[in-house]
Amino acid sequence: MDKELNEEILQDLFAWIDKIPLSRPKRNITRDFSDGVMAAEVVKYFFPKLVELHNYTPANSIQQKLSNWGTLNRKVFSKLNFHIPEETVKRIVVSTAGVIEPVLCSLRERIDDKRQQCTEDTLLDVEYYNNRNQDKPLTEPPPNDAQMKPGLGKKKEERAHVHQHTDKTSTVLGSQVDPTIRLVLEEKEQALLALQETVEILQIKVNRLEHLVQLKDMRLEDLTRHLERFKARANVP
Repeated sequence: MDKELNEEILQDLFAWIDKIPLSRPKRNITRDFSDGVMAAEVVKYFFPKLVELHNYTPANSIQQKLSNWGTLNRKVFSKLNFHIPEETVKRIVVSTAGVIEPVLCSLRERIDDKRQQCTEDTLLDVEYYNNRNQDKPLTEPPPNDAQMKPGLGKKKEERAHVHQHTDKTSTVLGSQVDPTIRLVLEEKEQALLALQETVEILQIKVNRLEHLVQLKDMRLEDLTRHLERFKARANVP
């Protein structure tokens, strides 16, 4: 967590933070994150149920800043297998330069690990219940089209457009599945869809940023050409 970060890693970290909607404008990362509020917002963006923002008060006093970071360590970071040492926290709250960046870099890694774990757990649960359902003999035949409730066909058509692992979830949501299991699978499916939407949104933002970079490069080239022409004319006797 105290490791030095090169310029490339820092720029990648700043770009990652810029994609996250935060309650305050990002001006100086050392001061912006000193009270812990924006760190809480970063985690909440990826795991909404993990953070209750009312527990974190924007502060100028060192005591309140320490309280915010202490709450994060106890209630949030512990669930991400992450912890910030007390001495590091003390340096963060007084806005010591170069301290918060490695912390945020490590936090980002833990967030990525947790998201990957959630996705893998979802797929394993779906596979488990799918196999269990296949092995379980049916006590009654599945309902035919006449017995199906209105609107069920429409829902099945919508599910057909989802990825393969989501299709597996749909196959086990029949009448023979225990209601508790069905509820768990539906929650997992919704969480997976939310992750997919997040990835799509981030990809759109990346594409926009790449386009902006291209426009800036073109503008820079244009200005460079104008400068060269100006210099050439200035050198003409």
